Amino acid sequence: ARYSPSPADLPLVVTPDGKVLRNPRESELARAIGMVRAVPKDKVYDVVVVGSGPAGMSTAVYAASEGLAVAVCDTRAFGGQAGASARIENYLGFPTGISGHALMARAFNQAQKFGAEIMIPVEVKSLDCSRADGAFGLVLDNGEVVRARSVVVASGARYRRPEIESLADFEGRGVWYWASPIEARLCTEQEVVLVGGGNSAGQAAVFLSGHASRVQMVIRGGGLGASMSRYLIERIEASANIELIFNAEVTGLEGATEGALERVRWRSRLSPEESRFVASNLFLFVGADPATGWLEGCGVKVDRAGFVITGAPNGAASPASTLETSVPGVFAVGDVRSGSVKRVGGAIGEGAQVVAALHGYLNDSARPSL
Repeated sequence: ARYSPSPADLPLVVTPDGKVLRNPRESELARAIGMVRAVPKDKVYDVVVVGSGPAGMSTAVYAASEGLAVAVCDTRAFGGQAGASARIENYLGFPTGISGHALMARAFNQAQKFGAEIMIPVEVKSLDCSRADGAFGLVLDNGEVVRARSVVVASGARYRRPEIESLADFEGRGVWYWASPIEARLCTEQEVVLVGGGNSAGQAAVFLSGHASRVQMVIRGGGLGASMSRYLIERIEASANIELIFNAEVTGLEGATEGALERVRWRSRLSPEESRFVASNLFLFVGADPATGWLEGCGVKVDRAGFVITGAPNGAASPASTLETSVPGVFAVGDVRSGSVKRVGGAIGEGAQVVAALHGYLNDSARPSL
């Protein structure tokens, strides 16, 4: 009552020092409560890693453990898309599987143990590659600049939002882009619809089948073999309450205005008639688009889909690393990199591999020219 907030001001936050924040951005709130400290003005990191998924966390762990000064920036939270996976069963060393969050939480703690500085949530808005003072400049959402001798792009990809009528109206109220235990509890003994045919979709379908009465799995193609690991296909085929609907697509969503999702419209790609599922939860696993907008204007080359190209000659004195971009000193790992395998194990391997390339680049750049 004292602050008289309007609906646009919510949430209204009063910090311990009395500062009032009206509907703050996540990074603004994080700074106000001390989660993220101010960027040191005179510090130059050996490497700044943008993204804290498997590739970014792996880079941070191996780089920091070898004595490099490392900072990690991420817009939302550690883990990336892998962190939202309910169970990863084909990662080396975990025969019974492990949740994505548990795996990435261990990596997060491990990176901090070795001295990596974690800046989450902080959004990198742009990259200054001019190196006027010999260092890259990463411009943050509050205008601060983080300076680094090298940069690792591990910003991954953002969940793709397909063209579905009324999709935005039900996001957070029945439409989900991940399947955690929280969503699973919402689906207990209910029918749910899941869209997608890749490994993430398969993992989610198997997980949800243990809670929901039925999982209607809508797949655009005519099969699963080309996009999903064999072990997941076998698990799905063995689940009595997972129904596969091939050559189909979701076309629209229905429900009360500002209410929960009630019905999902879909149709076969082989006929124009629409059908409806009565369902209050729709899970979308239809891929992702690379998060590379912050690289625009820096000279980092990307392919037609926007993924970062690595391994091409970049004008440096020595041949580029297979993980180095067209800009010397800027490397890319994980899902954001063109040609990557889009697997947790592959991303972690690239994170370890890039550290050797970082040492080579940093040593060369520190060596006086003749």
